[in-house]
Formats: sequence, structure tokens, C-alpha cells
Amino acid sequence: MDDRFNTFAGWLLFSGIVALGLSSVASRYYSANTPHRPHEMGFPIAGVEAEGEGAAGPSFMQLLATADPAAGERVFAKCLACHTIAQGGVAGIGPNLFGVVGQPVGKHAAGFAYTAALSGHGGNWDFASLDKWLTNPRAFADGTSMSFAGLSSAQDRANVVAYLNSMGSNLPLPAVEEAPAEEAAPAEGEVAAAEVAAAPAEAAAAH
Repeated sequence: MDDRFNTFAGWLLFSGIVALGLSSVASRYYSANTPHRPHEMGFPIAGVEAEGEGAAGPSFMQLLATADPAAGERVFAKCLACHTIAQGGVAGIGPNLFGVVGQPVGKHAAGFAYTAALSGHGGNWDFASLDKWLTNPRAFADGTSMSFAGLSSAQDRANVVAYLNSMGSNLPLPAVEEAPAEEAAPAEGEVAAAEVAAAPAEAAAAH
């Protein structure tokens, strides 16, 4: 009985190994002519995007042109723990931000104790500098005491800047870029008429 069981178990194990081998061979055979993209390309191929890459989105200025100040006010709610923005509002942990857009960096709120990283930065709070500041304050001014990590969404930053601008600054926002007009293709009748009109001239030139 034991011999028969051992024989049966041996044949069963052997059959499993053979089936596994045949499966592996068949898989290699049928996928041999199927093109596969390498896991890591040795050099870039024109027209082929790397993983994680896609078409670039609109720029910050393009987003700002159509930004929504009301949406920016909702995002700005997370800033109210440190800042006031009403005209004449007192400073909190951070300065009052009424009319900040267009003002010198680190100097617009009189009497507020700015860090040297901001007061010595130079330049004005224009749209581009506000975008960089809201993206990563510490990267904009290393040494700033502002603990806010930044806004990763360019749309949120554009909306916040539009809201800040509406609160006492009102600088002109970037103009909305109009898409270039496409030339209308001539109708079939117009093409046929043009070909008929051109035929006599071509025949005369041939003689």
C-alpha cells in the first residue's frame, strides 16, 4: 500500500513539475514577438513620454488671469490663525495683509517685527514672488519664522493671490490669452470654382 502511495505521489509531483515547465515555455513562446517597453530606457525617444510625465498644465499667470477671489478667500481661511486682512486690522502672529500686493517684501506693515530673512530679501510682493512664497515660504526666504508649509496646488495659489489683490491692492491681473483663430477651410464648391478658373491660365502658360 505504501509503495503504491509513494508511486502515485511521485507521479503527481512529476506531473506538476512538467505542467509548470510547459506553462513557462508557452508563455515565453507566445510573447516572444510582442514588443515590450524596457523598464528603464537607456536614452530618451522622441515622442515617448517617461512614466509620470504628461503635458504641462497652464502657467501660474494663466491661472491667475481667470482666478476666483471667492475661492481664494476660502483657501485663505487657513491663514486666519496668524494673519488679519481687513483694513486697519491688527497684526497677529503674522502681519496684517491688507493691500500687501505690490508692496515691498518684509516692509509693508509698519511696526511689525519681520525676520531678517524677509526684511532683507528685497523686491516687491508682485504676483510672481507671491506665487513662490505661497509654494514654499522657507525656500523663498530661508530663515523666515513662518511655519506654513505652502500650497502645492497652483490653482489654489492663483485664487489666493487674486483674493489678496482684491483686498486693498487691485493691481491689474494678467490678461486672458485668447486662442488663435483657426482659418476656415474652403468649401468644396469654392475649391472647384478656383480650379476651373485656374485651368485656362495654366493652359495658356503651357503654350
